[in-house]
Amino acid sequence: MSASSAFNDEKGGSSNVGEPEYGHDPASGGIFSSDYKRHDDLKEMLDSNKDSLKLEAMKRIVAMIARGKNASDLFPAVVKNVACKNIEVKKLVYVYLVRYAEEQQDLALLSISTFQRGLKDPNQLIRASALRVLSSIRVTIIVPIMMLAIKEAASDMSPYVRKTAAHAIPKLYSLDPEQKDCLIEVIEKLLADKTTLVAGSVVMAFEEVCPERIDLIHKNYRKLCNLLIDVEEWGQVVIINMLTRYARTQFLNPNMNESLLEEGGGEKAFYGSDNDDDTDDEEDKEEKEKKKTEATAIVKRKPYVMDPDHRLLLRNTKPLLQSRNAAVVMAVAQLYFHLAPKAEVGVIAKALVRLMRSHSEVQYVVLQNVATMSIKRRGMFEPYLKSFYIRSTDPTQIKVLKLEVLTNLANETNISTILREFQTYIKSNDKDFVAATIQAIGRCATNIGEVRDTCLNGLVQLLSNRDELVVAESVVVIKKLLQMQPEQHSDIIKHMAKLTDNIQVPMARASILWLIGEYCEHVPKIAPDVLRKMAKTFTNEEDIVKLQIINLAAKLYLTNSKQTKLLTQYVLNLAKYDQNYDIRDRARFIRQLIVPTDKSGALSKYAKKLFLALKPAPVLESPFKDRDHFQLGSLSHLLNAKAGGYQVLPDWPEAAPDPSVRNVEVPEWTKCSSREKRKEKKADKPFYSDSEGESGPTESADSASDTASGSESGSGSEESGSGSESEESNEESESASEEDEEEEGKKKKKNVEKIKARKPVPESESEPSSGEDVKKSEKKSKPRIGSSESESEEDDDSESESSESEEEESEEESEEETKKKKKTTASKPPSKPPKKENKKEKKEMSLLDFDDFDPAPSPSQVTPLNNFLSSSLVTDLEGLSLTENVLSPTTIVPSGNLKTYELLHRITGEGLSVEYCFSRQPFSPDPHMVAVKIQFTNSATSEAKSLHMEDAKLQSGMRIKEFPEIEVLPAGETVSVVMGIDFCDSTQAANFQLCTHTRKFFVSIQPPVGELMMPIFMTENEFKKEQGQLMGMNEITEKLTLEEKCQGEHAVVQRVTTAANLSRVPCGSDKECRFAGKTVTSGSLVLVSVVTKEDGAAQLTVNCEKMVIGTMLVKDILQALTQ
Repeated sequence: MSASSAFNDEKGGSSNVGEPEYGHDPASGGIFSSDYKRHDDLKEMLDSNKDSLKLEAMKRIVAMIARGKNASDLFPAVVKNVACKNIEVKKLVYVYLVRYAEEQQDLALLSISTFQRGLKDPNQLIRASALRVLSSIRVTIIVPIMMLAIKEAASDMSPYVRKTAAHAIPKLYSLDPEQKDCLIEVIEKLLADKTTLVAGSVVMAFEEVCPERIDLIHKNYRKLCNLLIDVEEWGQVVIINMLTRYARTQFLNPNMNESLLEEGGGEKAFYGSDNDDDTDDEEDKEEKEKKKTEATAIVKRKPYVMDPDHRLLLRNTKPLLQSRNAAVVMAVAQLYFHLAPKAEVGVIAKALVRLMRSHSEVQYVVLQNVATMSIKRRGMFEPYLKSFYIRSTDPTQIKVLKLEVLTNLANETNISTILREFQTYIKSNDKDFVAATIQAIGRCATNIGEVRDTCLNGLVQLLSNRDELVVAESVVVIKKLLQMQPEQHSDIIKHMAKLTDNIQVPMARASILWLIGEYCEHVPKIAPDVLRKMAKTFTNEEDIVKLQIINLAAKLYLTNSKQTKLLTQYVLNLAKYDQNYDIRDRARFIRQLIVPTDKSGALSKYAKKLFLALKPAPVLESPFKDRDHFQLGSLSHLLNAKAGGYQVLPDWPEAAPDPSVRNVEVPEWTKCSSREKRKEKKADKPFYSDSEGESGPTESADSASDTASGSESGSGSEESGSGSESEESNEESESASEEDEEEEGKKKKKNVEKIKARKPVPESESEPSSGEDVKKSEKKSKPRIGSSESESEEDDDSESESSESEEEESEEESEEETKKKKKTTASKPPSKPPKKENKKEKKEMSLLDFDDFDPAPSPSQVTPLNNFLSSSLVTDLEGLSLTENVLSPTTIVPSGNLKTYELLHRITGEGLSVEYCFSRQPFSPDPHMVAVKIQFTNSATSEAKSLHMEDAKLQSGMRIKEFPEIEVLPAGETVSVVMGIDFCDSTQAANFQLCTHTRKFFVSIQPPVGELMMPIFMTENEFKKEQGQLMGMNEITEKLTLEEKCQGEHAVVQRVTTAANLSRVPCGSDKECRFAGKTVTSGSLVLVSVVTKEDGAAQLTVNCEKMVIGTMLVKDILQALTQ
């Protein structure tokens, strides 16, 4: 079935709107559709040449994924289209890959080079999608590639790509926690970003990777507060929670003085002791003195003044209480609860009550937090009491939480209303809810003494309820209430004793027995009879009831042994043989304790004190009482247990930390109000400050975009970035275009005069090659210090700021100028040097880039130029007069110390041993092959005949050129041959059979990555130019420490060239060694530079078009330099 017919069928099936579909749509998953056929159709559409078919197929595949269908078997067909030029198809392919990259890691790895290309795509959505897919491949081998991709994306012009980079950071951290330090650097860079799109994502990455690094937040604190209102809702929640923790470490407790006053003023003894008559006068005086000193300390304490940054946070989060997102409102509420002064916390109550009109899931979370808040800040929710009344439609868990809140809010004024509500709730059909209501009534009774009797009477009336569960719960609550005033309520105890015949709930029966046993002296006639009834049913009771029967028997034996002695013995004998060992142990223990015998220990005389001691009344507390030590709104608070990844809410500091850490230095030009003042300041000092001169083109571009976004969000005017290029470009584009034209005119005149003068122009006065006014003003104000630096700066800036056409024009101009200058220097030759040297010099001049610097006419003039030229430039000029053999790469390659590898051991080869080495010489039959020198040694007593190779097993793309057959190798002789292998720029082994006239041996040759390349010669400027084009993903930098014997330049060169077949590149600095080469098969450039620093520290940089080769080469060179 062709792709077009399949497409028509799909269209036909989907075009009939309103008609039922029976498996026509490949993504429909209808009953009658066959999976294999549907997928075959999609594969054909994906393989077609028409973008419209591919797009339709991708839409249907993504629709399948959205419906929860499995589309993983389409992965190979989809991944082929990742390089499709149609941007819509490419976007959908990346959506698919993000979903399945983790499951199909091997196939995803095959397309990794395409993802890397996607990282440099002009479309920001493709760049972001490529990074998202790359970070979804959970394989440790690509960690360095992911790290580089994240670093590059963090400097991207598009805030969307920077946001995606922030999302990729936690993924990489979970894959390889050792990358933490590198990731913190990226997080620090992204935290300085002024776009609202990035803020939330980078704070999330900060929370995942390094939440303890509070110091990273200091400089960005005010910016985050100001941006908060414009960040997306998900980001607002993350930032608010993080700032809550930050504020608890940096600011003082705003309620500090109030809590001290409450502690001090709450004690009556401060004003006068109630028991003056009973206490000694001296003690009384001492106590009064102590209290007075405490009071004066409170008064003397400095009045609390809120930090302006603390106030900024509260002020900027308050409007978010009106957010439509419940999570944002909850986040602000917890922030106010944990950070705001008591008088201001009330503002959150209304917002939280509004959330209770939302879905039941939202209500559940909100009520959990309200229940915690209402314990400490009861007055906050009292005006909204009716909002917590329970509706019949509420789920049970919501009802229970509302009961909890109502109980917390109960006081003397509203208790009558609340109890009326509770009476209604008891009639509900929801038994769990009724049980919770009865417990709530008990809590109200314990907390408010005035209604204790009323509640008790109401609960006693419930004892006659038809529902056993209601009666049982009432018994348990009454038991707790009776413990407070048992003497007054003996009637209730008698009434409860009668219930033992009817109530079957174990907890209720146990509670009644405990009450009768505890207060048996109040019911002396009823208690023995209850024990008699219980003894009859002892064997059928639950364990909890059996234990209380034993307790009741023991207590009655101690208080009324005449009536209960035999009963007690009977119960203890039954318990002695019970199945439960707890009951058996309790019976033995009690028998020894209460029945005195000869063997009984010293404890038996204290039996009455042990059993009949006064028990403190139970305190009925809210289960939410101690939950506020967890941060409100967190999962840990919801579960009342520390969840994984939870960050503990810090305690307030005793003394305020230094607030100046949050101060950000504002650039001078932002402080000037008018443009005229700015221009004056510009005239006074150089255009670039030191820090600005060092910043790269990406930073200036970022700052330009950041200031634009900052001004849109309303806070950019206060905190716009430090890059001066953004401000300068804005100013000059608006107002200074006329001045620019005048300056250009003047400079052109000067240049014409210089050319007429026909004199050698020193470097500091030469005209800059780029046509940008920024660079002209820079070079006017300070001399150029080194052609290499200026070249790279000019290259970078022209790439980031000007279009291609402008670059071409500037290059043409610079070439014309240099030709003129060359003529001027040639027309006036020096008298001393001979003509031959001059000719030679002119020949070698053509190797250099003239738009970088003006060449000196001869080597003799190098020395005076040294005053104002960089050392690198001097060595470049000196290199012009050097002899050719010094610069030729062949002399640098070490020939004597080539490493040999064993191919066949003499024991395995029955006397024939074979070794091989990589000769590092071009293989003449095919220059794309690596030359391998093989040495045969015959250690046997007989000669070896017909030495040849056959049956080569190679990976795809690899080729091999066999060595010529060796007909005879006499005993004790050695012979060498050369063969060529095209390893296809990989370190995979070439497997083949080595044959003699009698035997075959399986052998393999695996190359080190350093042998896959050949040396090439280039000048310093060419090296820098190529290195500038291989930045970002193609650059790997590692720091290392060199040993003493490896700290010299000679040692570094020797070790690097031994590890890799590279040639030395001339370099002016003795602190840097540069090497260049290219891969043998594809000719991809490989550039290596080693920069040595003090104390043996060094930095290794490898730039390579092929990432895998670059990564492996770094490892090999690191090993060579550190061993």
